[in-house]
Amino acid sequence: MQPQNGIGRRRFYLACIYGLPALIGAALSLPAAVYLLFPPRAKKNEEWVDAAKVGDLPLKAPEEVVFRRNRVDGWKVLSEKTTAWVVKMSDREIVAYTPQCTHLGCAYRWDEQKQYFICPCHTSAFGLDGKVLTGPAPRPLDRYQTRVDNGRLLIGPAADAGAKG
Repeated sequence: MQPQNGIGRRRFYLACIYGLPALIGAALSLPAAVYLLFPPRAKKNEEWVDAAKVGDLPLKAPEEVVFRRNRVDGWKVLSEKTTAWVVKMSDREIVAYTPQCTHLGCAYRWDEQKQYFICPCHTSAFGLDGKVLTGPAPRPLDRYQTRVDNGRLLIGPAADAGAKG
């Protein structure tokens, strides 16, 4: 027996059986489509960190400077202690090297007697200008961007030494 007005029970159940999964699929695929069609834009704001007083840096002698830098990891902002090897080449030029060797990322140090940077793991050696003297390191030491503001050394983001030419 069919009802006179409206749809029958069988048609209603079929509409629910096929309609609900289609509605759920659309609800799940909509965020994915928005993510794929409109990717999030990475916010790249360069952070400059106060690292040292320029007057305290010796001329043409590397100084290991410790400073704190903020790093974003997902939703967390972490304050990390890091170092840089800073060389005051002249009163106008200050170079800050990242603390990792360009071979395998080991920590290197300044050898006062030999007057060059040396990586103890694989014996790569770097001059005061960061260029490779010996060893398996494929490129010069990476540098931080630097600038001087009111007699203070500010250290910015790191740049690949190989990308500079």
